[in-house]
Amino acid sequence: MKEESSHHKIIIVDDHPIFCLGMTELINKEPDLLVAGSVDTADKAWDALKKDRPDLMIVDISLAQSNGIDLVADIAREYPDLPVLVVSMYDDSMYAERALLAGARGYVMKQRAIGHVVTAIRQVLGGNIYASDTIKEKMLQRMISRKSPKTGVSLDDLSNRELEVFRLMGEGLDSKEIAARLHLSMKTIGTYRENIKEKLHLKHYTELVKAAVHWTHEMKK
Repeated sequence: MKEESSHHKIIIVDDHPIFCLGMTELINKEPDLLVAGSVDTADKAWDALKKDRPDLMIVDISLAQSNGIDLVADIAREYPDLPVLVVSMYDDSMYAERALLAGARGYVMKQRAIGHVVTAIRQVLGGNIYASDTIKEKMLQRMISRKSPKTGVSLDDLSNRELEVFRLMGEGLDSKEIAARLHLSMKTIGTYRENIKEKLHLKHYTELVKAAVHWTHEMKK
């Protein structure tokens, strides 16, 4: 059993139990690292912060009741010395850029997490920024073009929540399903949808859905 004083405590914020279990087992193999717990909502993350006083938080972007990037920003504001490592199923540079700008110290794709998360944790705990070479290259390209890859529309003006709604639309969810997923009202989703359509200069709902599907498809390539 590890002594508390001999390791860095980590809290995982992710609503995928299998991922949490796998990350916990992987991280706990390290003699100086220990997962103190895993939670699946932003509210529980705040409780864990106060109770366990972790040395690092691992946060997923897509949480059931909130947006992970918003949580990162809130943590950075309230706990500026607490490093946060973001994990995501997306290798899109927009998410990485938003996460880092919100205050995250690193960004790891879930597909690469098994081979890279320990390195990322050590980099972040050491005061450095961690991102894969692929993400760095894509972020550089975004800085040059300020456009989402291959979509022809700029998503930079979308809020984090609007981007989440746009992504879920692209995955084929209707407004009712998105409202249930995000624990929001149908009216709120409708407002987000109209805001997105206006910001992307799209006239019709069908154009919005088409753009969302295309962008989500490109992200998964």
